[in-house]
Amino acid sequence: MKVKKKGKQTVLLKNPPTIISTAAIVGPKEGQGPLGIYFDEIINDEKWGEKSWEKAESKLMRETFSKIVSKSNIPYDRIDYIIAGDLLNQCIATNFGIRETGIPFIGIYGACSTMGESLGIGSILIDGGFADNVICITSSHFCSAEKQFRLPLEQGSQRPPSAQWTVTGSGGALLSANGDGPFITRITTGKIVDMGIRDSNNMGAAMAPAAADTILAHFSDTGLTPDYYDMIVTGDLGEIGREICDELLASNGVYLGGRFNDCGLMIFDRKKQDAHAGGSGCGCSASVFAGFLYNQLTAGKLGRILFVPTGALLSQTSVQQNETIPCIAHAVSVEVNFRNQSQG
Repeated sequence: MKVKKKGKQTVLLKNPPTIISTAAIVGPKEGQGPLGIYFDEIINDEKWGEKSWEKAESKLMRETFSKIVSKSNIPYDRIDYIIAGDLLNQCIATNFGIRETGIPFIGIYGACSTMGESLGIGSILIDGGFADNVICITSSHFCSAEKQFRLPLEQGSQRPPSAQWTVTGSGGALLSANGDGPFITRITTGKIVDMGIRDSNNMGAAMAPAAADTILAHFSDTGLTPDYYDMIVTGDLGEIGREICDELLASNGVYLGGRFNDCGLMIFDRKKQDAHAGGSGCGCSASVFAGFLYNQLTAGKLGRILFVPTGALLSQTSVQQNETIPCIAHAVSVEVNFRNQSQG
């Protein structure tokens, strides 16, 4: 009997995990943005002392993991699982970044929604009594992502205005069965939504319908209204995607108003920095969540947020097959004070 399921897509956590610690490390461009003061470390160049961008991304993952553990005061031998992934083929940034930890590992791929997916799985494991401490982490790197998904940087190809800037960064969190909050209280797992878009330089338009679909499902399943949250923040729709998502929600009678924001618009100052339509990449929503959003929650400036990372599930192979871009979004409800889920 599914006693914790609410509607078709949402889980209400009866024993919600606490976010014990977070960490975020970002690249130089991200560090110069408006959220720079909230990151644990800003690296000085894209290779960060490594021989390649890919190795630098693994280092981002490894060092972020280390900071999360050291800030939590929980020893390695008490961490039950690491749930992680990235954008590179076969998630190699993750695999090589955490291979020496000796901790049971669940590798996932949700594209830029990976942070939401990992938080959801980790929370369900803890709520179900299968784990006490779980680390959820992801990363992306501008140079390695451009090289894999688009064109080599050396070609100096012109990027259209709809393109987004893949964030160089890693962010993560340690979830625990013990703690005083902030708590993860609800998880709405998204469905794959494909509206037929093929333009890999217009991720925002491709992902917006998936974000809207998950947000609508969350409110339908829970019976909550947008004003329950202080902020509803999508993963990285950027300027174009955010506008489309807002219109899609409004056409279904859901108005988010000024509480609606997007990590891809928060991480860069688009008037001063060349980020075109905004930020993207696994590390975008992860670093904003682990840096700025967690700070605002623990400082009492935000009480409840709905965190909705979005992902475009394309690959080199699917582009070569002239396939469309399937997308997904996962919603994670984070609250400073736990409310008994039997109440709604």
